[in-house]
Amino acid sequence: MTSNPITPSIPSNSPGMRMLRQILRNRSAQFGGLLLLMLIVVSFAAPLLTSFDPNKNAPSQALQPPGMEHLMGTDNLGRDTLTRFLYGGQLSLRIGLSGIFIGALIGIALGLISGYFGGWLDSFLSWFNDVLMAFPDILLALAIIAILGPGINNAMLAIGISFIPSFMRLTRSSVLALREMTYIEAARALGSSDSRILVRHILPNSIRTLLVLLTLGIGSSILAGAALNFLGLGAEPPTAEWGAMLNAGMKYVRNAWWLTFFPGFGIFLAVLSINLIGDAVSDAVAGTTIMREGK
Repeated sequence: MTSNPITPSIPSNSPGMRMLRQILRNRSAQFGGLLLLMLIVVSFAAPLLTSFDPNKNAPSQALQPPGMEHLMGTDNLGRDTLTRFLYGGQLSLRIGLSGIFIGALIGIALGLISGYFGGWLDSFLSWFNDVLMAFPDILLALAIIAILGPGINNAMLAIGISFIPSFMRLTRSSVLALREMTYIEAARALGSSDSRILVRHILPNSIRTLLVLLTLGIGSSILAGAALNFLGLGAEPPTAEWGAMLNAGMKYVRNAWWLTFFPGFGIFLAVLSINLIGDAVSDAVAGTTIMREGK
């Protein structure tokens, strides 16, 4: 008589699954997710949606208002604004996502090490974190750009470094609360290594609060990237990017409103969609935490 192998599965009543179901049922998260998905799809499908070259000049068609041929008009060099809007969305979203994930990766790693091992290492890393937190995010990013020089990759790195303090502080506080828990002591008694305890026990139990910061941080990262590009410290001409397009359109804001309206509206929609999802994640984390404490 043979028996069927048991396939491991995630319990349907686990905190993670309850949180996911709550997020998916949230109307704000549904709207934000659809909006963000739409922006991603239309941006990365730009070669299929437009036949214009985003960087090709056509002086004879300069500053044409929105119409049938150019749905979002043209800029001062005759380039199709819709085409540049779509290609610019690719870069804006990539800079925002890359920046926040750089900050999360480094900040979480430093927070785990600082909170778990303590001692002089914790004191040094906490001092380093306090120094970084003394600077506003955008000012810290500007200082890093001043050292590294302008450019897209440097802008991503600068944004990432500016987000390290937030992730490090939140991770460290979670680790300090978890490292003395009974199941951590049991793992040590069973001979688990420090790295295994950090990765298999402490990090998974800290991930819910970190997920809220990560989700809401994406919107802030997109705004920071647009600000750096607006100041000319990121994408270099003629590269299309929403912040850089805003900067270029400022000279013509009275006569060609579309040059600033559409890239600004793109930034607004991207940040709005992320914030709606982030609010839903925050509510779901709070809900699962209350249910867990009530048991």
